[in-house]
Amino acid sequence: MSKRILVIEDNEQNLYLVTFLLERSGYQVLPAKDGPAGILLAEQNPPDMILLDIQLPGMDGYAVAQKLRRNQRLASVPIVAVTSYAMVGDRERGLAAGCNGYIEKPINPDTFLEEIEQYFVA
Repeated sequence: MSKRILVIEDNEQNLYLVTFLLERSGYQVLPAKDGPAGILLAEQNPPDMILLDIQLPGMDGYAVAQKLRRNQRLASVPIVAVTSYAMVGDRERGLAAGCNGYIEKPINPDTFLEEIEQYFVA
């Protein structure tokens, strides 16, 4: 059974690229275009990993990560921020919000899978 990865991303091009890379490697992708939709999808169908954009409309990724972490069923699901936020302190803020990892955009298609796979719980 393939692992399910929830991708919460509002940018169509970024969502397409991440989905393409993941599906090509055998993962099942659950897409969500905003934070509330992503939270609902995660609660209804807990994924094996969540890739989370930080710069989302309405509810930013930090708030999404905090809300996901308050759900006991999702407590052990790795959350990896995939974001263009690359200023000093952004990585720390993401980790403090509940993310397990942080990948800067633009993603590198050659290394992306290696980068996310390190966050899977053994």
